[in-house]
Amino acid sequence: MSSPEAKNLEAIVKAIEQHNSNCEYPALAVAMNPFEIERLGWDTIKGLPIRPDPKLGTGAFRVICSGDEDGSGLEAEEVVEAVSEQEAPLLVPVER
Repeated sequence: MSSPEAKNLEAIVKAIEQHNSNCEYPALAVAMNPFEIERLGWDTIKGLPIRPDPKLGTGAFRVICSGDEDGSGLEAEEVVEAVSEQEAPLLVPVER
């Protein structure tokens, strides 16, 4: 079985790839709760910087689109939440 960190990384990479294949604006960063950033100890994922966002709950992340940054994108972000039976939350995408 994979480690929780490996599962988190896999889920985030899949979300980035899905975003980039479905949006004309490429992913610019990944936003996560500051606690999650500290817990995982990551600075980047797939070359994208990780930005702290205290508005996101633990176990969730958001792919930030470059369309969001310049204001030209229309709701060009994806929020993904985790569901876990473990004490430390995992970042596993859930269909919305």
